[in-house]
This record gives sequence, C-alpha cells and structure tokens, in this order.
Amino acid sequence: MRLRKKQQQFIETATAKGGSFSALFWKRFKRNKMAMTSIIVIVLFAIVALLGYLITPDHTPYCNQQYLELASLKPFSKATFVIVDDSIGHGKTGPLHTMVKGRPLEGTAIPIYSHSTIGDSIEVETYTGSVPNDGEVIRYAASEVQRIERRTFFFGTDTYGRDVLSQVMIGSRVSLSVGFIAVAIALLIGLLLGALAAYYGGWVDNVIMWLINVVWSIPTVLLVIAITFALGKGFWQVFIAVGLTMWVDVARVVRGQVFAVKEKEYVEAARALGYGTPRIIFRHILPNIIGPVIVIAASNFATAILLEAGLSFLGIGVQPPMPSWGSMVKENYGQILLDNAYQAFIPGIAIMIIVLAFMLLGNGIRDALDIKS
Repeated sequence: MRLRKKQQQFIETATAKGGSFSALFWKRFKRNKMAMTSIIVIVLFAIVALLGYLITPDHTPYCNQQYLELASLKPFSKATFVIVDDSIGHGKTGPLHTMVKGRPLEGTAIPIYSHSTIGDSIEVETYTGSVPNDGEVIRYAASEVQRIERRTFFFGTDTYGRDVLSQVMIGSRVSLSVGFIAVAIALLIGLLLGALAAYYGGWVDNVIMWLINVVWSIPTVLLVIAITFALGKGFWQVFIAVGLTMWVDVARVVRGQVFAVKEKEYVEAARALGYGTPRIIFRHILPNIIGPVIVIAASNFATAILLEAGLSFLGIGVQPPMPSWGSMVKENYGQILLDNAYQAFIPGIAIMIIVLAFMLLGNGIRDALDIKS
C-alpha cells in the first residue's frame, strides 16, 4: 500500500506541475548527466552507421580498398595518390545506393612519393614504403590522370593497407544492427511467453517456466555458437542466433511484473466488460509494465553487441569482407605485442564505448522510473 501511494503521488506530482508522467520522467532523466552523455554517444554512432559510405574516407564496398604499400601506417599518417583512368566505366551511383552499398573508385589510385608535370604528361614516382627515390618512375598522359590528392589516415591502416577509420565506421552498422534486431526478437518472444505464463498460470506457467529454466541453464555463448552452427555463418544468421538466446531475461521480468499487475482493479474491470484476453494483455497489462522492460532491453542491447563481437572474433559471426569490430580485433590482435597495437585497440575501444553507453542509458532509465526516490 505504501508503494502504491508513492506511485499515485508520483503521477499526481507530474499532473500538478502541468505536465504528464512522461514529462516528469524526461525531467528526471535529464538530471543524469552520464545518461544524457550516453544518448549523445549512441546517436552519434547511429548517425555514422546510417550515413555509412557517404561519410567514410574509403567509400568502396566493405571499405576493402587495399594498398599493400601503405600497410600498418601510424594514425594521422598522410599519403599522396594519383588517380588514373582505368577505362572500366563503373557508372554513377545515387546517394542512396552509395549510402547502403558504397561505390567503387572512379579510377585506379596509386600511392606516390612525388609528381611533376613535363609537357603534356605527368611523371610520378610510385610509393614503395621504404625511402623516396626508390620507387618506379611512371609517366602518364595528362588526359589519363583524373587528379592528384593527399589523404590523411586518421586511425592509420591495417596490415593490408585498408583505412582503419572507414572500417570502424562501417563496423558500427553491424554492432547496432545486431543489437536492434536481437533485442526486437528477444522482446517479441519474451513479452509473449512471459505475459502468457503469468496471466494464465497453472500448467501454462509450468510449461513456459520449464522452457525458460532449460534455456537459462545453458551458457549463453555456447547456446549462441550452437544456433550459429545450425543456421550457418552469415550476417542475418548471427542476428537470429543472438536474439534467440536473450528472450529468457525478458520473459522472467515480464512474468513477475504481470503477476503483480493482473489482479489490479483496471484489469478486473476489463474482464468484467468482456474484453478478450489479447486485448487485456496487450492494451491494459503490458503498457503498465513497460518501464522495467525498457531497462532490460537497454542492457540486452549491450549484451548483444558483446556477443556479436565475440562470435566475429571466433570466426563464426559476420564473415569477411564485411568489417566487424570483433573480426578487426581478431585480424590484428597479434599486433598488440608489436608496434602496431592501435590496430586492435581502436575497434576494442569502440566496443567498450558503445557498450558502456547502453549500460549507462539503462541505469538512467531505471533511476528516472524509480518511484521510491
């Protein structure tokens, strides 16, 4: 009864101030500086993932343009390129196509040390990775050369000469996508089974709880690996595998919440009015327990990102050439003992930042919904 009075006082306070429950929730949430910072970080990652190849320095598909001469460049290294027509005729791609799938280079990009104009031709010295005056001197007709440009590799390059910044930016797509889809699958299954178990009780609750306990008893990583082997390796398979292992948490929370809510007066009134079970569950019960579900969804989002990174590190997640933070760590973890540890640290730091952001977001939502405070 005391908790119920606090809930009523919480809602009345919001109404008395000319607002609503959601307005007071947002006001309390904004006081949490760490939670607000986490939202900013998540939104920035989401914008980068959405725009994709439109803003990556390497806009080729999968950011897989390799320059073996430029392998393992340090962060903020610069290189000069001559862009030469290759007479392939790639054709133009629209902004939407480029954003989703990227676009190939308009010509062949060749790293060079220097260039000079001689009459109607351009003479360049190709980059070898050692010292100037050691490369091959090539002369191109001026009509063959599209442009000469200087690029900065802000995060350096990996052992294959690929731009690390571009791969990290596109890798955010995989992490956020697996989190979103896996959490959606987990919510769909968990809300349904948890609500049915608590609402009907009896043998329905016993069967669903037996299933929950069986899934709960299997280590999550082993279960994800088993489902991945059953479905096969690939982009969508890992999403489904992660989602099918995360619904147990949601179901347990929903079951407990529905047990506490189903005997309320408004639920009894809905039954007395003759409303069907689906309407009572989805329109009267679930909307009133959405707070704890949102908190656990934010936590599961972080868990899904970690699981995907772990699967990719083991080689059974997203497959090359699609960049993934976990696969980037796998490809470069040997560099940790060498002078190029940044190649593994940068994607690892990206994983840490986005996971921490979702955990802080979940804590902020929990604190804002805590009626005891």
